[in-house]
Amino acid sequence: MTVLSFYGAAGCVTGACMLLEAGKSRVLVDCGMFQGTKTLKQLNYGAFPFEAASLDAVLLTHAHIDHSGLLPKLRLAGFVGPIFATAETRDLCEVLLPDAGSIQEIEVSQLNRRNRRRGGADLAPIFTAADARDTLAQFQTVHLREWVSVASGVRARWWNAGHILGAASIEVEIQDDQNAAPMRLCFSGDVGPGDRDLADDPEGPSRIDNLIVESTYGGTDRQKIDTATRRRILRDELRMAHARGGPLLVPAFAVERTQELLVDLLELMESTEAPPGQIFLDSPLAIKATDVFLRSGHMGSGHNPFEGLRESRLLRFSESAAESRDLERQRGWHVIIAASGMCDAGRVRGHLRRLLPRDDATVLIVGYQAFGTLGRLLLEGRRDVRIQGDEIAVRASIREIDVYSGHADASGLTRWVQARAPISGTVFLTHGERDSLTSLQSRLAAEGIPADQITIAALDQSYRLDRNTPAVLAAATPPRLPSDALAHLDWHNQRVAFLSILKEKLDKAADDRSRERILKLLEATLAKA
Repeated sequence: MTVLSFYGAAGCVTGACMLLEAGKSRVLVDCGMFQGTKTLKQLNYGAFPFEAASLDAVLLTHAHIDHSGLLPKLRLAGFVGPIFATAETRDLCEVLLPDAGSIQEIEVSQLNRRNRRRGGADLAPIFTAADARDTLAQFQTVHLREWVSVASGVRARWWNAGHILGAASIEVEIQDDQNAAPMRLCFSGDVGPGDRDLADDPEGPSRIDNLIVESTYGGTDRQKIDTATRRRILRDELRMAHARGGPLLVPAFAVERTQELLVDLLELMESTEAPPGQIFLDSPLAIKATDVFLRSGHMGSGHNPFEGLRESRLLRFSESAAESRDLERQRGWHVIIAASGMCDAGRVRGHLRRLLPRDDATVLIVGYQAFGTLGRLLLEGRRDVRIQGDEIAVRASIREIDVYSGHADASGLTRWVQARAPISGTVFLTHGERDSLTSLQSRLAAEGIPADQITIAALDQSYRLDRNTPAVLAAATPPRLPSDALAHLDWHNQRVAFLSILKEKLDKAADDRSRERILKLLEATLAKA
């Protein structure tokens, strides 16, 4: 019997983690960190819903933290087997995982200082930078399209997913009956949009029994954009930000998004199509990742489109914390690119604290913002946000462009799924929010895939797989979170929103007596609660 369990990126976009059990073999596909609301991120601190020591191997689709970020924790929990990944994914994890450990150490240290002032208990980081470096010894690199035996009766091969450098979809064959053909599965990982000048097109096998596909943009159709159009859209944003008189802050994912942005920024500024200015890359992680891009280029060709980043009079790297703090003294027009891309960690939060209250500043969002993240709240128009325990007013211009996405849109995902045909078993939809999941489900059904063959995977749910029939539910432990907790802001976000409304009401009240009446009304309501 073959069972597939979804322990992350089910009903949400982050925390990718799937357990495949075939006979006595147990293989994990991805082991990512949850991002978003505090309730969702709290899952990173709890125990795994499976025995880490019993795993034979981990198959890693790519290096992004929502797919790889809990590998050090998995090792600490007792996993000693191999982690199979492409060489480029391994190189990026060598940068990303220790950085994630360092962020854990710094943030827990800051949180513990605040907790001590409030009389709270100390917390421990999920893992440290040293733990992450130790985990790298378990990596074994694979080559695209070459079969690798990963456990007894289980082999796998990796296909270029066209997402970020090293990203792959993973085909898995399970030989559970010597007298029958093997069962074939394909895990999409994150599927790239294709037709990009700075990335490869996604590939994959055909004739799949069971398909697991991401749905990040399953409800979105984008206009096809060529290089010239993409740069023109960025140029217009640069001109508008320059006209406001202050700096431009770009929260960006350290891997791929940052490097693609730099290529276009330098092209626009050095040709003077956009106002020239200093570009500060304020992310040690992105700086190290850029070195990987300069060494590796792209998997599909010998041409390295990032070669121009080696030398530019406009580009400056801010590696140390002191260099990052020095940016506070910068005046006039300049661009700061800082991680994290969803504004929830790293140096970007310090820049947001400083720049959000300034009406001459611009914040340009260029990537996906998961539900409940600070970046998502800014896009939703919040006028007050909470950063590192402090309430910050939002007066800066918040802008967004969707021309650098590393994910396929709904049409691209549909084409990718159709290219895997014929599909005899189940198409599982993962890695998406509710609207995206249901939209892609409807679209695939309209394109001829029987409705009973399309399943939206549920968090902590297990499914028994077959070759020629839809999957059926198998025994499962109670979910760690109810499904509705994945689709609405938790009480932490609601508290910040409430305090913002209260502040606005008090500020607009006619006089102090009116303010006192508002507060007494609240006190009376709370007393009845």
